[in-house]
Amino acid sequence: MNGQETLDYTRIAQAIEYIRANFKRQPGLDEVASEVALSGSRFQRIFTEWVGVSPKKFLQYTSIEYAKKILDETHASLFDAAMETGLSGTGRLYDLFVNIEGMTPGEYKNGGENLSINYSFAESPFGEILIASTEKGICCMEFADDHATAFSSLQKRFPRARYTQTVDGIQQNALFIFTQDWSRLKEIKLHLKGTDFQLKVWEALLKIPAGVLITYGDIASQIDSPRACRAVGTAVGENPVAFLIPCHRVIRSSGELGNYHWGEVRKTAIIGWEAVKRESISKTE
Repeated sequence: MNGQETLDYTRIAQAIEYIRANFKRQPGLDEVASEVALSGSRFQRIFTEWVGVSPKKFLQYTSIEYAKKILDETHASLFDAAMETGLSGTGRLYDLFVNIEGMTPGEYKNGGENLSINYSFAESPFGEILIASTEKGICCMEFADDHATAFSSLQKRFPRARYTQTVDGIQQNALFIFTQDWSRLKEIKLHLKGTDFQLKVWEALLKIPAGVLITYGDIASQIDSPRACRAVGTAVGENPVAFLIPCHRVIRSSGELGNYHWGEVRKTAIIGWEAVKRESISKTE
């Protein structure tokens, strides 16, 4: 992505926020376009180039009614099977092979003094990201609306690590998720600091196919801790790898999309974007 595309996402995010805030009166295209300082035709074109459908169609994919429909589909299937294989061939076509390796105590002891971490900033369809890697895999990926704040967040995880701002092969392979056919990607390796419980939750998140939504209770059941919904919610919120570990696919049982560490508007954008991609793939099967 280039600078113009980043600006386009910023306007798309502003538009989504405006529509969400005024959904009861359903503002028209020209009104929303005016809110983000664009003509109606220009806004429609930018939005369609970003996701492939019109703003009106996109918002249907982020409604509570649509979310409830997806939840019902998930629960109507054998949930374990859905998590293992996806709800359909579509789910697998748009799936990733991501492997988590937990850091050993020796690797993160004393604030990570034994770690060498490369980091860089990159563009995504949902704004800039910071991506960081050790020699074993990605250790952090988060949306970076402000570079200094994002890097400070990384440093808090590993305050005594050695940092080098550079793009390496591990990062490049992971970043291909935004530009290439997922079926052609190499395995993406993650090297994460977390408790056994957190790692178990994050591994469960990896099994959710793109375009599918589940609840915190579903995750709790999946990891054989059905009463641990609150703890699951905390672990989901502490996910250190945005998008790759798809915590955005976990929503409230009411169908409300709920909170997101990197902002509710961004969560709405990602869920709608994935839903459109999933439906477009299913139409070609």
